[in-house]
Amino acid sequence: MKRTFTLFLLVLLMLSLVLAACGGDTEDSATDTPDDTAADTTDNTAADTTDNTAADTTDNTAAAPEAKEVTLTIGFTASQTGKLNVSSTRQVNGLTQWMDDVNNAGGIELSDGTKVMFDSVTYDDESNSDRVQELYTRLATEDEADFLISPYSSGLTAASAVIAEQYGKVMITTGAASDSVYKQGYTMVYQAYTPASRYLTGAIDLLRQIDPNVSKLAFVYENSKFSTTVVEAAKVYAEELGYDIVLFEGYDPETTDFSPFINKIQDADPEAILGGGHFQDGSTFARQISEKGVGINFLTLLVAPPEPDFADLGDAAYGVIGPSQWEPLAAFTPESAAEAGLDWFGPSGDEFVAGYESAYNGEEPSYHSAGGYAAGLILQKAIVDADSTDPEAVRAALENMDLLTFYGNIKFDTSAELHGLQIGHSMIYIQWQRDADGNLMKQVVWPAAGATADTIYPME
Repeated sequence: MKRTFTLFLLVLLMLSLVLAACGGDTEDSATDTPDDTAADTTDNTAADTTDNTAADTTDNTAAAPEAKEVTLTIGFTASQTGKLNVSSTRQVNGLTQWMDDVNNAGGIELSDGTKVMFDSVTYDDESNSDRVQELYTRLATEDEADFLISPYSSGLTAASAVIAEQYGKVMITTGAASDSVYKQGYTMVYQAYTPASRYLTGAIDLLRQIDPNVSKLAFVYENSKFSTTVVEAAKVYAEELGYDIVLFEGYDPETTDFSPFINKIQDADPEAILGGGHFQDGSTFARQISEKGVGINFLTLLVAPPEPDFADLGDAAYGVIGPSQWEPLAAFTPESAAEAGLDWFGPSGDEFVAGYESAYNGEEPSYHSAGGYAAGLILQKAIVDADSTDPEAVRAALENMDLLTFYGNIKFDTSAELHGLQIGHSMIYIQWQRDADGNLMKQVVWPAAGATADTIYPME
């Protein structure tokens, strides 16, 4: 019995020792937990840091930051209907071609990697100035256009310029030569065309060269803002040179019968006629002068003659001279830019012509087409020079612009009196002549340095 009891005590003692050991492990475990946790944390942190850093480095190297792309909205109206349709359509074609060229090339790339693309909002202004003001207000406010391009014609541009200035929108004007817009104190409007005050003066210089004995001139012109500005400046210039102005007569823009004016021309017996207005009236005037057999040696008309469609007049087109803002024959090149000490920007003339003819089923671009493209090119260069799409930065770049393009020299007056007036670009004068096969074709006859043929004089 005593032995059994002793065994029992030994078992209890062993159980006590086991329990004590378990309790000790628990205490040690509790005591060790902070050290173990710290160790684990250190190990894990180190491992995680190494892994994450490696992973991040690999990811960043593999995927560079994506270039930001912004799309600017260009707002403008077009004369899809009304009397200005022909020239306006070609102007819009040129502007559209420029936009397509930039977008298809991937946009304008700024130094921070931003890609600048273009979209447009446009409406039919119906060749109506009241409609222009309404629509440009919509473009500036509801459509929130970033930049504006003018409509075609000086009258419509004058209406749009008020709105551009009112809402602080930079606007490049094209298809608009009147000087008066730039005498209003505007600061947001920049002209691509040679001003109207210099539109016909070259024709008078040409006449003096080919026949210094001419003394009597007649001006017959459309009563529109553009035409009136042109002929008034040309009249002053001619009188300063000693010419006798035997007729100075305006006609209504809607005139289709020029018989009364042709009768006055015959009575005044001038040796040269200058004037015209836009395409429709100028074409009709030239045709009726030919039909009535008016004996005239020298005829220069605004707008109509440089248009390719003028050749549809047949014999009535022959010998007629017209001032042009640009012609495919014009040879402005990077080399001529370097000689003049100017920056060159944009495509060559041949590249522009090829692109235009491809885009518009072989149609030859007119100077209105080139003017539309040039307006976009001017805006593009200003964004490049500004390295920004901020309107104020772009405006500052326009202030300092002096470059040569396929369209010619571009430079703006920055004085308060004539701010935005084009002072770099000059006119080219073309005459419709015949090639060896008798086909009507344009030739550059002035200035002499750029002439491709002698002037046909007298024209009959």
